[in-house]
Amino acid sequence: MFFRWDWLRPVLTAPIVPTLGPVHPHALTVDLFEDIRTAAAMDRYFLHYDKDRRWSSEKDETVIADGIVHQPDVTLIPTLSTRGRGTTKVFAYGHRGDILSEAADLAAKIAAEYGVAGARVVRPLGPEAVPVSGVRIQLQDFAARPCEDRGGPVRPFTAWPAAVRDTFEPYAQAMAADGLLFLHSQMQAGLCGPVLTAALEGRVVGAIGPMEIRPDAVGYRQLMPQYFAVLPDARGNGLGRLLWRAAMHWGQSHGADYQLLQTEVGGASDQLCRAERLASLGFVTTHKV
Repeated sequence: MFFRWDWLRPVLTAPIVPTLGPVHPHALTVDLFEDIRTAAAMDRYFLHYDKDRRWSSEKDETVIADGIVHQPDVTLIPTLSTRGRGTTKVFAYGHRGDILSEAADLAAKIAAEYGVAGARVVRPLGPEAVPVSGVRIQLQDFAARPCEDRGGPVRPFTAWPAAVRDTFEPYAQAMAADGLLFLHSQMQAGLCGPVLTAALEGRVVGAIGPMEIRPDAVGYRQLMPQYFAVLPDARGNGLGRLLWRAAMHWGQSHGADYQLLQTEVGGASDQLCRAERLASLGFVTTHKV
Protein backbone atom coordinates (compact mmCIF):
# COMPACT_ATOMS: atom_id res chain seq x y z
CA MET A 1 0.00 0.00 0.00
CA PHE A 2 1.39 3.38 -1.04
CA PHE A 3 -0.66 5.74 1.15
CA ARG A 4 -0.38 5.68 4.91
CA TRP A 5 -3.75 6.38 6.52
CA ASP A 6 -2.12 7.68 9.71
CA TRP A 7 -0.45 10.36 7.56
CA LEU A 8 -3.37 11.08 5.27
CA ARG A 9 -6.39 11.05 7.59
CA PRO A 10 -5.33 14.02 9.80
CA VAL A 11 -5.02 16.32 6.76
CA LEU A 12 -8.34 15.41 5.10
CA THR A 13 -10.16 18.56 6.16
CA ALA A 14 -12.91 18.12 3.55
CA PRO A 15 -14.09 14.89 1.88
CA ILE A 16 -12.83 15.48 -1.65
CA VAL A 17 -10.73 12.98 -3.61
CA PRO A 18 -8.74 13.80 -6.76
CA THR A 19 -10.47 12.75 -10.03
CA LEU A 20 -13.56 11.64 -8.05
CA GLY A 21 -14.70 14.87 -6.42
CA PRO A 22 -16.66 15.00 -3.16
CA VAL A 23 -17.44 11.72 -1.42
CA HIS A 24 -19.58 10.85 1.58
CA PRO A 25 -17.55 10.78 4.82
CA HIS A 26 -18.46 7.10 5.28
CA ALA A 27 -16.68 6.34 2.00
CA LEU A 28 -13.59 8.42 2.72
CA THR A 29 -11.02 5.68 3.22
CA VAL A 30 -7.45 5.01 2.22
CA ASP A 31 -8.82 2.57 -0.37
CA LEU A 32 -10.19 5.45 -2.45
CA PHE A 33 -6.76 7.03 -2.67
CA GLU A 34 -5.17 3.69 -3.50
CA ASP A 35 -7.78 3.20 -6.23
CA ILE A 36 -7.15 6.53 -7.96
CA ARG A 37 -3.39 5.95 -7.86
CA THR A 38 -3.54 2.47 -9.34
CA ALA A 39 -6.15 3.54 -11.93
CA ALA A 40 -3.57 5.99 -13.30
CA ALA A 41 -1.68 3.04 -14.77
CA MET A 42 -4.76 2.08 -16.81
CA ASP A 43 -5.20 4.57 -19.63
CA ARG A 44 -8.48 6.53 -19.30
CA TYR A 45 -9.87 3.90 -16.91
CA PHE A 46 -13.07 4.49 -14.92
CA LEU A 47 -13.44 3.16 -11.40
CA HIS A 48 -16.79 1.39 -11.13
CA TYR A 49 -18.14 3.98 -8.69
CA ASP A 50 -16.93 7.07 -10.58
CA LYS A 51 -19.90 9.41 -11.19
CA ASP A 52 -18.36 10.63 -14.47
CA ARG A 53 -19.07 7.23 -16.06
CA ARG A 54 -22.55 8.59 -16.83
CA TRP A 55 -21.29 11.01 -19.44
CA SER A 56 -18.29 9.46 -21.15
CA SER A 57 -16.72 6.18 -22.14
CA GLU A 58 -13.22 7.39 -21.18
CA LYS A 59 -11.89 9.11 -18.08
CA ASP A 60 -10.53 12.56 -18.87
CA GLU A 61 -8.66 13.30 -15.63
CA THR A 62 -6.08 10.96 -14.12
CA VAL A 63 -3.61 11.07 -11.26
CA ILE A 64 0.07 11.56 -12.10
CA ALA A 65 1.28 8.83 -9.78
CA ASP A 66 5.01 9.59 -9.96
CA GLY A 67 4.34 13.22 -8.95
CA ILE A 68 2.64 12.41 -5.63
CA VAL A 69 4.24 13.88 -2.50
CA HIS A 70 3.23 11.89 0.59
CA GLN A 71 4.73 12.87 3.94
CA PRO A 72 3.55 12.82 7.58
CA ASP A 73 2.18 16.39 7.48
CA VAL A 74 1.46 17.01 3.80
CA THR A 75 0.13 15.10 0.80
CA LEU A 76 0.16 16.60 -2.70
CA ILE A 77 -1.64 14.69 -5.45
CA PRO A 78 -1.31 16.02 -9.02
CA THR A 79 -3.80 15.23 -11.76
CA LEU A 80 -3.81 15.83 -15.51
CA SER A 81 -6.74 16.60 -17.78
CA THR A 82 -6.30 16.57 -21.55
CA ARG A 83 -9.52 18.45 -22.28
CA GLY A 84 -9.00 21.56 -24.39
CA ARG A 85 -5.43 22.80 -24.01
CA GLY A 86 -4.96 20.66 -20.91
CA THR A 87 -4.88 21.39 -17.19
CA THR A 88 -2.95 20.07 -14.25
CA LYS A 89 -4.29 20.32 -10.72
CA VAL A 90 -2.45 19.67 -7.49
CA PHE A 91 -4.67 18.70 -4.56
CA ALA A 92 -2.99 20.07 -1.44
CA TYR A 93 -3.75 18.28 1.84
CA GLY A 94 -2.02 19.60 4.93
CA HIS A 95 -1.81 22.36 7.50
CA ARG A 96 1.66 23.78 6.82
CA GLY A 97 1.86 27.49 6.08
CA ASP A 98 3.87 26.94 2.91
CA ILE A 99 1.64 24.25 1.41
CA LEU A 100 0.11 26.50 -1.26
CA SER A 101 3.49 27.64 -2.55
CA GLU A 102 4.84 24.08 -2.53
CA ALA A 103 1.77 22.87 -4.43
CA ALA A 104 2.02 25.76 -6.89
CA ASP A 105 5.65 24.88 -7.66
CA LEU A 106 4.66 21.28 -8.32
CA ALA A 107 1.74 22.35 -10.55
CA ALA A 108 3.97 24.65 -12.59
CA LYS A 109 6.57 21.92 -12.98
CA ILE A 110 4.02 19.36 -14.17
CA ALA A 111 2.35 21.85 -16.54
CA ALA A 112 5.71 22.52 -18.17
CA GLU A 113 6.59 18.83 -18.32
CA TYR A 114 3.32 17.83 -20.00
CA GLY A 115 2.94 20.98 -22.08
CA VAL A 116 -0.50 21.94 -20.81
CA ALA A 117 -1.87 25.47 -20.60
CA GLY A 118 -3.54 25.44 -17.18
CA ALA A 119 -2.14 24.88 -13.71
CA ARG A 120 -4.23 24.98 -10.53
CA VAL A 121 -3.90 24.26 -6.83
CA VAL A 122 -6.97 22.76 -5.19
CA ARG A 123 -7.14 23.39 -1.45
CA PRO A 124 -9.70 21.57 0.74
CA LEU A 125 -10.80 23.42 3.89
CA GLY A 126 -12.81 22.24 6.87
CA PRO A 127 -16.44 23.22 7.60
CA GLU A 128 -15.25 25.72 10.21
CA ALA A 129 -13.52 27.81 7.53
CA VAL A 130 -15.11 31.01 6.21
CA PRO A 131 -13.77 31.48 2.66
CA VAL A 132 -15.07 34.46 0.68
CA SER A 133 -15.04 32.37 -2.51
CA GLY A 134 -14.77 28.77 -3.58
CA VAL A 135 -17.15 25.83 -3.40
CA ARG A 136 -19.03 24.44 -0.42
CA ILE A 137 -19.56 20.66 -0.18
CA GLN A 138 -23.07 19.97 1.12
CA LEU A 139 -24.79 16.78 2.20
CA GLN A 140 -28.47 15.92 1.90
CA ASP A 141 -29.06 12.95 4.20
CA PHE A 142 -32.36 11.34 3.23
CA ALA A 143 -32.62 9.59 6.59
CA ALA A 144 -32.55 12.90 8.48
CA ARG A 145 -36.06 14.16 7.68
CA PRO A 146 -38.95 13.71 5.24
CA CYS A 147 -38.56 15.44 1.87
CA GLU A 148 -41.98 16.75 0.92
CA ASP A 149 -43.07 17.49 -2.64
CA ARG A 150 -44.73 20.92 -2.50
CA GLY A 151 -46.37 20.49 -5.90
CA GLY A 152 -46.75 23.62 -7.99
CA PRO A 153 -46.01 23.80 -11.73
CA VAL A 154 -43.34 21.04 -11.54
CA ARG A 155 -43.66 17.72 -13.35
CA PRO A 156 -41.44 15.15 -15.03
CA PHE A 157 -40.66 16.39 -18.53
CA THR A 158 -42.57 13.51 -20.13
CA ALA A 159 -45.74 14.39 -18.16
CA TRP A 160 -46.23 17.73 -19.91
CA PRO A 161 -48.29 18.09 -23.11
CA ALA A 162 -46.30 18.07 -26.35
CA ALA A 163 -46.70 21.83 -26.77
CA VAL A 164 -44.90 22.41 -23.45
CA ARG A 165 -42.25 19.78 -24.15
CA ASP A 166 -41.44 21.54 -27.41
CA THR A 167 -40.35 24.61 -25.44
CA PHE A 168 -37.56 22.73 -23.66
CA GLU A 169 -35.10 23.23 -26.52
CA PRO A 170 -35.20 27.08 -26.48
CA TYR A 171 -34.99 26.95 -22.69
CA ALA A 172 -31.95 24.66 -22.93
CA GLN A 173 -30.31 26.95 -25.47
CA ALA A 174 -30.83 29.95 -23.20
CA MET A 175 -29.28 28.05 -20.27
CA ALA A 176 -26.49 26.37 -22.23
CA ALA A 177 -23.86 27.83 -19.88
CA ASP A 178 -25.47 25.82 -17.05
CA GLY A 179 -25.23 22.56 -18.99
CA LEU A 180 -28.87 22.34 -20.04
CA LEU A 181 -28.12 22.09 -23.77
CA PHE A 182 -25.91 19.07 -23.07
CA LEU A 183 -28.65 17.62 -20.87
CA HIS A 184 -31.15 18.13 -23.69
CA SER A 185 -28.93 16.15 -26.06
CA GLN A 186 -28.79 13.30 -23.54
CA MET A 187 -32.56 13.39 -23.14
CA GLN A 188 -33.09 13.24 -26.90
CA ALA A 189 -30.76 10.25 -27.15
CA GLY A 190 -32.49 8.47 -24.25
CA LEU A 191 -29.21 8.29 -22.32
CA CYS A 192 -30.26 9.68 -18.95
CA GLY A 193 -32.87 9.36 -16.23
CA PRO A 194 -35.97 11.50 -15.67
CA VAL A 195 -35.77 15.29 -15.73
CA LEU A 196 -38.12 17.39 -13.60
CA THR A 197 -39.32 20.62 -15.21
CA ALA A 198 -41.19 23.76 -14.20
CA ALA A 199 -43.47 25.50 -16.67
CA LEU A 200 -45.26 28.84 -16.66
CA GLU A 201 -47.73 30.06 -19.28
CA GLY A 202 -47.15 27.00 -21.43
CA ARG A 203 -43.34 27.09 -21.60
CA VAL A 204 -40.52 25.39 -19.73
CA VAL A 205 -38.71 27.89 -17.50
CA GLY A 206 -36.74 25.61 -15.18
CA ALA A 207 -35.39 22.09 -14.87
CA ILE A 208 -33.43 19.79 -12.58
CA GLY A 209 -32.06 16.45 -13.66
CA PRO A 210 -31.32 13.81 -14.58
CA MET A 211 -32.67 11.91 -11.62
CA GLU A 212 -30.42 8.89 -11.20
CA ILE A 213 -29.25 6.78 -8.24
CA ARG A 214 -26.01 4.80 -8.22
CA PRO A 215 -24.04 2.96 -5.51
CA ASP A 216 -20.97 4.66 -4.08
CA ALA A 217 -17.64 2.99 -3.28
CA VAL A 218 -19.03 1.21 -0.22
CA GLY A 219 -22.50 0.40 -1.57
CA TYR A 220 -24.64 3.26 -0.26
CA ARG A 221 -27.19 4.63 -2.75
CA GLN A 222 -26.23 8.10 -3.95
CA LEU A 223 -28.57 10.45 -5.79
CA MET A 224 -26.26 11.72 -8.49
CA PRO A 225 -25.60 15.44 -9.14
CA GLN A 226 -28.06 17.17 -11.44
CA TYR A 227 -28.11 20.08 -13.84
CA PHE A 228 -30.31 22.76 -12.30
CA ALA A 229 -31.35 26.15 -13.70
CA VAL A 230 -34.28 28.58 -13.90
CA LEU A 231 -34.59 31.20 -16.64
CA PRO A 232 -33.65 34.68 -15.37
CA ASP A 233 -37.05 36.15 -16.29
CA ALA A 234 -38.81 33.46 -14.24
CA ARG A 235 -36.79 33.85 -11.06
CA GLY A 236 -38.28 35.28 -7.92
CA ASN A 237 -41.33 33.00 -8.07
CA GLY A 238 -39.97 30.25 -5.84
CA LEU A 239 -39.57 27.84 -8.76
CA GLY A 240 -36.00 26.95 -7.85
CA ARG A 241 -37.09 25.84 -4.39
CA LEU A 242 -40.05 23.87 -5.82
CA LEU A 243 -37.75 22.09 -8.31
CA TRP A 244 -35.22 21.36 -5.59
CA ARG A 245 -37.82 19.93 -3.21
CA ALA A 246 -39.37 17.84 -5.98
CA ALA A 247 -35.93 16.41 -6.76
CA MET A 248 -35.25 15.59 -3.13
CA HIS A 249 -38.68 13.98 -2.83
CA TRP A 250 -37.89 11.89 -5.91
CA GLY A 251 -34.55 10.79 -4.44
CA GLN A 252 -35.99 9.87 -1.06
CA SER A 253 -39.01 8.05 -2.50
CA HIS A 254 -36.75 6.05 -4.84
CA GLY A 255 -34.50 4.82 -2.04
CA ALA A 256 -31.49 7.12 -2.18
CA ASP A 257 -29.42 7.35 0.99
CA TYR A 258 -27.90 10.76 0.31
CA GLN A 259 -26.84 13.38 -2.19
CA LEU A 260 -23.67 15.48 -2.31
CA LEU A 261 -23.69 18.94 -3.83
CA GLN A 262 -21.07 21.53 -4.66
CA THR A 263 -22.34 25.11 -4.46
CA GLU A 264 -20.55 28.37 -5.11
CA VAL A 265 -20.09 30.14 -1.78
CA GLY A 266 -22.69 32.88 -1.47
CA GLY A 267 -24.45 31.92 -4.71
CA ALA A 268 -28.17 31.27 -5.14
CA SER A 269 -27.81 27.48 -4.93
CA ASP A 270 -25.60 27.83 -1.85
CA GLN A 271 -28.20 29.98 -0.12
CA LEU A 272 -30.98 27.57 -1.07
CA CYS A 273 -29.11 24.57 0.33
CA ARG A 274 -28.29 26.42 3.54
CA ALA A 275 -31.96 27.39 3.93
CA GLU A 276 -32.92 23.74 3.35
CA ARG A 277 -30.63 22.73 6.25
CA LEU A 278 -28.12 20.64 4.35
CA ALA A 279 -24.98 19.73 6.29
CA SER A 280 -21.81 21.58 5.32
CA LEU A 281 -18.88 19.16 4.98
CA GLY A 282 -16.21 21.72 4.10
CA PHE A 283 -14.96 23.87 1.25
CA VAL A 284 -12.72 23.67 -1.79
CA THR A 285 -10.79 26.67 -3.07
CA THR A 286 -8.96 26.73 -6.39
CA HIS A 287 -5.92 28.91 -7.08
CA LYS A 288 -4.47 29.64 -10.50
CA VAL A 289 -0.72 29.21 -10.88
